[in-house]
Amino acid sequence: MRAAIVRTITLAITSPKLRALRRQAAQLWRRTSGRAPQVHYFHQHDDPYSHLAAALLGTLQQKYAVEWITHAVPAPEVSAAPEAELLRAWSVRDAQRLAQSLVLQKDTNKASALAAPSQQALTEGQRLRKKWGHYLGATFYFEGEWYWGIDRLHYLEQRLLEMGLARVNDSSALLVEPRALQYASVGGFSEGSANKPVLHFYCSLRSPYTYLAAAQARALAAHYGAELRLRFVLPMVMRGLPVPLSKRLYILRDTKREAERLGVPFGCVVDPVGKPVEQGLALLHHAADLGNGSALLESFLQGVFAEGVDAGSSVGLEHIALRAGLTTSDIGAALADEGWRAVAEANREDMLARGIWGVPSFRVNDGPVLWGQDRLWMVEEDLISALHKNPG
Repeated sequence: MRAAIVRTITLAITSPKLRALRRQAAQLWRRTSGRAPQVHYFHQHDDPYSHLAAALLGTLQQKYAVEWITHAVPAPEVSAAPEAELLRAWSVRDAQRLAQSLVLQKDTNKASALAAPSQQALTEGQRLRKKWGHYLGATFYFEGEWYWGIDRLHYLEQRLLEMGLARVNDSSALLVEPRALQYASVGGFSEGSANKPVLHFYCSLRSPYTYLAAAQARALAAHYGAELRLRFVLPMVMRGLPVPLSKRLYILRDTKREAERLGVPFGCVVDPVGKPVEQGLALLHHAADLGNGSALLESFLQGVFAEGVDAGSSVGLEHIALRAGLTTSDIGAALADEGWRAVAEANREDMLARGIWGVPSFRVNDGPVLWGQDRLWMVEEDLISALHKNPG
C-alpha cells in the first residue's frame, strides 16, 4: 500500500501533463491580471555560480521581452547545504572550470553591481525564495518553475522561446547550450594496458542523479577503454545529513526534465531509503566481485526510479538482482555478507577527503573530483587528457 501511494504521488509530481497544465494556468492568471511576464533571479553575492548567472543578465534582458527582477539572498540554510565549508570550496573550483570551458557572453559590470546587498534585501529575498519553494542562490523562477544556474538556463530559455517572448524573431540560439558527450574518435586504452585509467564513480542507490549518470559513466569508460570502479556510499539522509522537502521536490522535477532530455524513463518512484538501500548495497558489493556491478547498479536504479519497483520486498529485490545476472544463490550470499558496510564507509571517507560529500561524483585516476551528472562532459575531458598523457 505504501509503495502504491508513493508511486501515485511521484508520478503526479513529475507528470508532463500536469506541468503543462500548471504553465497554462500561470499564463492565464498573468494575462487576466494584465501583468507582463516576469523572471525572478535570486542572487547570492558570495556564490561563484551566482556570478556566472548574473554575468548573463544583461544579454538575457536584451534577448527576451520579459521583466527581469533581481533578489538578493543569503547562503542556503544548513538543512539544505549541510557541508557549508566544503560547498564554498567546491563551488569556486567548479565554477572556475565551468567558466573556462564554456563560451559565455558576460556582462561583468552587471555581476559586480549585485555584490553588496543590505540585510533587509537579504531577508526579503530569503522570504520570497522560501515561499516559492527553493533554497539556493543563482536560481531563476518563472511562473511556478525553478532553474538553477547556467546549467539549467537553457530550460528557461526554451520556455521563453516557445512562448514567443524573444525580441528578435529568429533569435533561437541559446546562451548556454546543454553539453552532450562527444565520444570522440581518439582511440582508447587497450585491455591489459599498464596505462589504463580508472574512472572512479561515487554512487548512491537513493540518488536520482546517480540513476541518470550510471549508464553514461559505463558508456564513457567503455568507449575510452577505462576501468569503471564503483565507489558506493550510503545516501545522505542515512548518513545523518538532512534533505528538506523543498530540495526533494526540486530534485524530482529537475531529474524529470533532465531524463526527458536524455531519453531516459523517470517518475514512477518508490523511495528505497532504509533497509532496501542496505540490501541493494549488499547486492552491489557482491555483484561487483562477479563483474556485474554496473548491471546491478543500473537495474536497481531503473527499478526504483522508473518502474516503481519496491526494492524492500523480496519479489522486487529478486527481480532487480536476477535481471542484472545474479542467481538466487548469489542473492542469499550477498545478503548474508555485511562487508559492504566497511567499503561504503571507506568510500565516504575518501570522498570527503577530496572535498566532496554528495553523489554522483567522479574522478579519473587521482585527478580532481567532479560532482554531478551534468559534469560528465568534464569527466570525458579528463579521460581524453589521460589518453593523451599515457597513450594505451
